[in-house]
Formats: sequence, structure tokens, C-alpha cells
Amino acid sequence: MGSTVAGLAQDVPVELVGRAVQGVGAALIAPAALTLLMVLFGSNPKELTKAIALYGAAAPAGGTAGVFLGGVITEWASWPWVFYLNIPVALAALALTPRLMPDVAGSHGSHDVLGAVTVTGGLAAAVFTIVRAPEVGWTSTQTILAGVGAVALLGTFLAVQATARHPLVRLGIFTTPNLAAANIAQLLLGAAWVPMWFFLNLYLQQVLGLSAFPSGSALLPMTLFIMLGMIVVAPRVMARFGPKRTLVAGMTVLSAGLAELSLIRSDGSFWVDVLPASLIAAAGMSLAFIPSLGIALASARPEEGGLASGIVNTSYQVGSALGLAAMTAVAASNGTDRLGDIGALTEGYSAALIGAAGIAAVGAVLAATSLRFPRQRAQSVDAVDERQQAA
Repeated sequence: MGSTVAGLAQDVPVELVGRAVQGVGAALIAPAALTLLMVLFGSNPKELTKAIALYGAAAPAGGTAGVFLGGVITEWASWPWVFYLNIPVALAALALTPRLMPDVAGSHGSHDVLGAVTVTGGLAAAVFTIVRAPEVGWTSTQTILAGVGAVALLGTFLAVQATARHPLVRLGIFTTPNLAAANIAQLLLGAAWVPMWFFLNLYLQQVLGLSAFPSGSALLPMTLFIMLGMIVVAPRVMARFGPKRTLVAGMTVLSAGLAELSLIRSDGSFWVDVLPASLIAAAGMSLAFIPSLGIALASARPEEGGLASGIVNTSYQVGSALGLAAMTAVAASNGTDRLGDIGALTEGYSAALIGAAGIAAVGAVLAATSLRFPRQRAQSVDAVDERQQAA
């Protein structure tokens, strides 16, 4: 439905409605998929790691496929078909899901409508505040009112969760060891990765002069590299060094890759300025995503697997939105508001990438200092399984 509305839209408000409906669909799908992984593979840590690796690899594959096909469609057809293409894919998924997916029993409970409304409104207001502030001023009435509204709505959400009989999010879940830290890592990972993806596309098109199709193709090497890293490399590194060290190393490598990517030049090239640094960043992402997601899911009680799945997905998405909004503000204050000035655009994109690198570095430090595991958790997954079987 959302794709249909977005494709048929003739003005911005209708387009935003369509995109919002798409977001609602994604909000229902992602936690459900993660919950199924926990239900089907949660009893076997080794198999769960493999399942999470495949789940993680699907995201960059789908994202790049969207950018790549979007470039093809935009260049050779028209932009509404970017949305129309989703319709047969969704129909095929609806038809195949009952046949391919196991029937897992769910649970029934009340719906915290007030909690959902306040947290959604609060986060939307926070993103709006950050995005609009560089244009209207940080001390403008609009910025102050939107910021106050965001704080008020998020504060109301916390109050509702603390007092509701059936809250949307049981706040006590964040006292579970490592769960909050893993979600913070996911939030910072999204806040670093998504701005990189966004500004790299802009650099390829607006500075290097690539059209939609070549710029989408330029992302393929990074995507293939990250998929290989998530499926093959990350599980083996986790088995050897444990999830904490793998996560810290991944965030550190991601920060280094983003820092190198920030050295882009206005007269640069894909082969020198983009490809090497993007592969380093992809390696870091593949090492960081799997352990942070796995820790977040495994930390919760089995009966709260669905809640944990929803929280970790929200953490990544909120981090992506806030990080992109913040880095857009950084880029605008460093030159991207001067369209047509390639030098200024490059400086703005570079500043945003430096900011993203800083976010990843903060994530590495927080993961190193806040995650706590018994010593045996740092050993290989195989060794853990052997001890459990012996017991």
C-alpha cells in the first residue's frame, strides 16, 4: 500500500504519507524476522550466529539492490517505478511466506497506543529539529519549539512506560546485563554507517559527476565485501575472539575507514578516493554488526525475545535517522548549502564523514568499557557448546 501511494503521489505531502506507510510495514517486519530467528535457532548459539550473519548480510544486499535498480529505473524509466517495483515483490512474499515459514505460535496482549504515539512523535520531532536547525537557526523559535516538543513527548513516553500495566517497552529490560550496551552499539553503528552511505552517493553524483546508474554500480564492491565479511569472516572471528572483541575491532576499523573516506577530493576518482576506504569501512561494519545484534538478542529472557528484537531494530533505525540528521547539519554548516560549488560540497561531505568516523570511534570505546562477559564467553563458540554438552 505504501509503495502504491508513494508511486502515485503528485505532491510532497502525499509522498510523505506513502513513505510513512512503508515505514509502518518495515516496523512490523523487522522485529518479527528477528524473533523468528531467536525462536528457531536460539537454543543453538552456533546456528544462531549463522542465522544472524545471513540476516545481517541481507540488509546491505537489499540496500544496494535498491540503489542499483533505482539508478537503472530512474535513468531508463521514471522515478515512480522505484516504488511500483516493490509491489510484485511484496505480493510474492505474501504468497510464499505461508509455505516457507514455520508456524510459530504468538502471544496476545494489550496495545500501548499512547506509548507508540509518544515515542514515534518524540523521535520524529527530534529528527526534524536537527534537520531544520541549520536552515532556520539553532536559536530560532521553530527549533526551540520542536526541540521542547521532542523532549516532552519522549519524557511522556518514559512516564507512560513506567506506569502502564502493559507497556510497549518494559523499562526494566534495560537492566539486563549487556542489553543496553549492545543496543547503544547498534544505535551508534546506524548513526555512523547510514550517513556514510548517503554522503558517498552524493559525492559520486554531485562531485565526481556520475549518473544514477554508475553511482549505484559503484556501491557493488563494498556490498559484496560486507556480505562476504558477515557470512564468512565475522562468525569465525567471533568464535575465536568472542563477541566483545569482535565488536570493538569492527567499530574501530569502521572509524578508520570513514576517516580515510573523509579525505575525498573535489578532483578525485572512484578508484583512489572511494574504493579502498569504502572496503575498509565495509570490513568494519561486517565485524561490528553481527556481534552487537547477537548480544542484544541473546541478552534478553526467552519470553522477551520479541521485545528485544523490536528494541534492537529500533535502536539501529533511530541511530540511522538521528545520525543522518546530525551529519546533514554538519555538512550544511561546512559548505553543502552552496550547490554548484564542487569544492564546498566536497568539504561538507568530508566534514560529515569525519563526524561519522567520530561516532564509530565513540561506539568502540563504549563497547570496550560497558560490555561485560565472563571469561569463558571470550572463548570459541565450539568450546562453549562442548562444555554445555558435557554438563
